[in-house]
Amino acid sequence: MKTRIYKKENRLSILQLFKDSLKDIYNSRFLARQLAERDIKAQYRQSYLGILWAFIQPLATAFVWIFLTSSGTINLSDTGIPYPLYAFSGTLIWSIIIASINSPMQSTNAARGILTKINFPKEALIVSGIYKLLFNSSIKVILLVLFVFIYGVGFHWSLLALPLVIFGAILFGTTLGLFITPIGLLYKDVSKLISFGMQFLMYVTPVVYAIPKDGLMNTIMNWNPITPIVLTARDMVVGSSPDYLFYFLMVLVVCIPFLLIGLALYRISIPIIVERLSA
Repeated sequence: MKTRIYKKENRLSILQLFKDSLKDIYNSRFLARQLAERDIKAQYRQSYLGILWAFIQPLATAFVWIFLTSSGTINLSDTGIPYPLYAFSGTLIWSIIIASINSPMQSTNAARGILTKINFPKEALIVSGIYKLLFNSSIKVILLVLFVFIYGVGFHWSLLALPLVIFGAILFGTTLGLFITPIGLLYKDVSKLISFGMQFLMYVTPVVYAIPKDGLMNTIMNWNPITPIVLTARDMVVGSSPDYLFYFLMVLVVCIPFLLIGLALYRISIPIIVERLSA
């Protein structure tokens, strides 16, 4: 680590923050991979079901809605594809987005002990979280592909583009998570509010049912920035024409500058927060 000398006349340059943050991301890639490998092994080492836990949450949510629709408890509009595949693909993408939002805060909070003792690029924690997300997401995608064949949809070339959409979902969630992390580390209520808020947001996103043709819910769902991510991923899975592809690309384009701002905010705030928490 290079030595930094702080002087009263120093000026904070946002462009320099962007440059330093991206440089540290590149330089800390080995450390990030080591941290990710350690956390992945620890995550499943003392678990009887092990890696199956990566499937349980989206499967459980999907099966609840599959049961409600098959039993006639609720009557949903036609989805155009087998409903079990529709529900599972939606809940799987949703779980990836939620994990991405929580990842920066969880990775930073888990490393609180070493942050107070060792000076290293804090961006390594963000990259480590992305590595873990990619690993867990790849396992979920394998199960999703099995669903595609089980329900007779079959292979489509668009399936090859699904990893790109998954990466877009991770990018979107990580960007949000970077802005939430500094506050979340100071106040534990933030994580609970996120959990509660995302449960509500799920019902205004086409995760388990299609967008209504008109009405207030139609407007809310179409303006929801998570909608194009979920729908584009689902269209890639079943080989349909991605009607929301342009909207999806626009969301990613908007995410890029906000990601840089979030990294700069993270770089500035985390050392201060760690010092405050360790005082």
